Amino acid sequence: MRRILPVLAGLLAAVPACAQAPVRIGLSAPLTGPDAAFGLGLRQGAEQAVADLNRAAGGRARWILIPADDGGDGRQAVAVARKFAADGVRLVVGPLESGAVAAAAPVYEEAGAVTVTTGASYTPLTGRGFWGLFRLRPSDAQQGRAAGAHLAKAFAGRRVGILNDRSTFGRGLADAVAARLKEAGAPEVLFDGFARNTRDLSDLVARLKAARLDAVYFGGLAPEAATLLHAMRDAGLGATLVASDGILDPGFPSAAGAAGEGTVMTLSPDLPRLPEPPGARPPPRSLEAESVSAAAYAAVELLARAAERAHTADSKTGRIAEGRKVAEALRAGPTHTLLGPVTFDPRGDRTDPPIGLRIWRRMPDGRLDYAGNDVADP
Repeated sequence: MRRILPVLAGLLAAVPACAQAPVRIGLSAPLTGPDAAFGLGLRQGAEQAVADLNRAAGGRARWILIPADDGGDGRQAVAVARKFAADGVRLVVGPLESGAVAAAAPVYEEAGAVTVTTGASYTPLTGRGFWGLFRLRPSDAQQGRAAGAHLAKAFAGRRVGILNDRSTFGRGLADAVAARLKEAGAPEVLFDGFARNTRDLSDLVARLKAARLDAVYFGGLAPEAATLLHAMRDAGLGATLVASDGILDPGFPSAAGAAGEGTVMTLSPDLPRLPEPPGARPPPRSLEAESVSAAAYAAVELLARAAERAHTADSKTGRIAEGRKVAEALRAGPTHTLLGPVTFDPRGDRTDPPIGLRIWRRMPDGRLDYAGNDVADP
């Protein structure tokens, strides 16, 4: 905490003494619906960042958070974006889900707003030319390339196959892995797929066995990964399965069972815990909230520092006059945050986002878990 507060204090050094009106930061998050636990974590992280910013300013309300519920739904996210646009909110954390970001991004673009999403990973989002859209999470393509790099090293000289669930998400991951393997001079020997909810994979697994695969990359989600693992093991195929954090589902350990042991996945490293507010007990947080709250905190830091660099807040209203200047400031260089230095490329993707490799193992108590099971490349 002692390290963080001086950094936050530095964010305010460029604010003119006359700038008394607080700057509003919007939060578009799923505060209700199936992803509400994550939305609560986003709100807790963003609220604490704003509180720390104001505390570092001597207790003055230099920043105000305006939370809004988008339900994780595209239409509702558009409604939130239009409300923020009408109210002059030009700095926004969120939305969380890729679909909600895709729906709302044009509204924010037209309104001149800058958005930092903590969760959307769909690769094409930042390829559509939105000047004001940034994301903290690695894209699917970045995860795929990391998996491809691992396969090229760990299975050098051996036979690798690539599968996907024929969704846009799964195919994007698979294509990124294939591209990285090709760059490494070790292209896959088989590229195939199967539709979601497919139960009989006997024909596919027969082709995998015939190809004598040592490793299989799967672009898809946990249910299909578990089905694939059981089919492979029942057929006597011991190839290592590698996947993305798309399999990071509470139901994966029970669905995969013993067949899941040894599965490798790419994912972002565990985020730091929020700094504890001085003189107060932090509110209880669920595992879902803990997984996203630090990213929301960092998103507020990013927007605040960029706004200070841009010197574009109106002293009377607190409104951001020129969102493009804020976006330019975000792209100008590294910004120090709770997550460490963050730099964005011209598209709005984080440059060199940290991506780790974890392996699912049977723990002493019988559980299948990945926590702490880091994979080191050879």
